[in-house]
Amino acid sequence: NQTDKTQPAILTASVALWRAWLAESAARPAFVAGHSLGEYSALVAAGSLSLAAAVKLVEHRGQLMQQAVPAGQGGMAAILGLEDADVLAACAEAAQGEVVSAVNFNAPGQVVIAGGAAAVERAIEACKARGAKRAMPLPVSVPSHCALMRPAAERFAEAVAAIDWQVPHIALVQNVSAAVVTDLQGLKRDLLAQLYSPVRWVESIVCLSAQGVTDLVECGPGKVLSGLNKRCVKGINTHNLDTPDAFAAANAALV
Repeated sequence: NQTDKTQPAILTASVALWRAWLAESAARPAFVAGHSLGEYSALVAAGSLSLAAAVKLVEHRGQLMQQAVPAGQGGMAAILGLEDADVLAACAEAAQGEVVSAVNFNAPGQVVIAGGAAAVERAIEACKARGAKRAMPLPVSVPSHCALMRPAAERFAEAVAAIDWQVPHIALVQNVSAAVVTDLQGLKRDLLAQLYSPVRWVESIVCLSAQGVTDLVECGPGKVLSGLNKRCVKGINTHNLDTPDAFAAANAALV
């Protein structure tokens, strides 16, 4: 669970699946999007930066995140079965001058919170008191996407500025804006802000649906997004590439 090790590994696995898809399928995406770290895989797929540059970038990102909040001082938790507004209210009540906030709006009734360890514990109890079906700590080493990551973002800016970025050749929906990127400056700004801002995944899927998207392919290890997406918008099918059979089924459905 050391984020500076897991980030490059997940990115590489996701891009490997993307390249396998390019080699095996004639279906090509009109849009790409990635959840949290997955945004970097989407950027590689869209041609904005090379895999080599992305691996170095996310390794550095992970190191800065860990340095910003030493292990054990921060935490994250998944909250199931509450409205977004209730989670926000629970975090506000639990903060008590510390940081805890809703950071991943993953699906209706599924929100992740992050912040200082004690504040997250208080927020878990506050969510339970409001009727959450489940409120459980997550096994992570850093509290991603919350205000505690601002120092990491400030230090990360130099590395982002040093990259030779290209305009995406596939339309890209970013986490921070839940909208299609329109220029490189905005892309880099939102990529930095992503470190300390919520992942607006539900709104991102709504954005894709509004653009006429009917099918999504989850290009990464596992099938977590497939489960989330079907709860975000009705009428969108998500295909995963988690096994050879799933890969073949996705290809058959789309060509």
